[in-house]
Amino acid sequence: MKYTYILVVCFLISSFISEEEKIPWSEDYQLTWADFKSPRSNGSGFVASTSSGIAYSYSSFGDSNGNIEVNVKVTCNFYPNRSWYSKKDASDYILKHEQTHFDISELHARKFRKQIEETKFSDEMNSELETLFYKIDKERVDMQKKFDRESEHSKIPEKELEWENYIAQQLINYERWK
Repeated sequence: MKYTYILVVCFLISSFISEEEKIPWSEDYQLTWADFKSPRSNGSGFVASTSSGIAYSYSSFGDSNGNIEVNVKVTCNFYPNRSWYSKKDASDYILKHEQTHFDISELHARKFRKQIEETKFSDEMNSELETLFYKIDKERVDMQKKFDRESEHSKIPEKELEWENYIAQQLINYERWK
């Protein structure tokens, strides 16, 4: 007997809107200020805010012998309508900081793909994938916070450069899972 499961799980910084505009992460595309479409609304005192995250969908096919073939798609997206900047304070330096936030999300998408590849799933694949996802997404959020904390939201250029170089190297280290 063959069976099919399809599940889509998306993590966004706030509630999910199914047809929301998004920009998939790509080596060939760097964010521009034109990508930040949300009006600055939260009075945070920051120059900009990037909304990015990872999502996955999967299908699995099994037979009566218990053999399961799994296809998982993991994506990393930037959400323009949730991302904003202050026009008077914008600079290339700040834009690079925001790109690094997006790159951190991509790094965790790659880490998630690696974990999926290394996992032997059981009949509880749905919950196993969900557990992996929430674990890697917590790591992503924690790294985003650490990046901002250590660079003081881009105010310490030396730390900013350290982080940019670190994330660039990590993306290379996980290139197999892009």
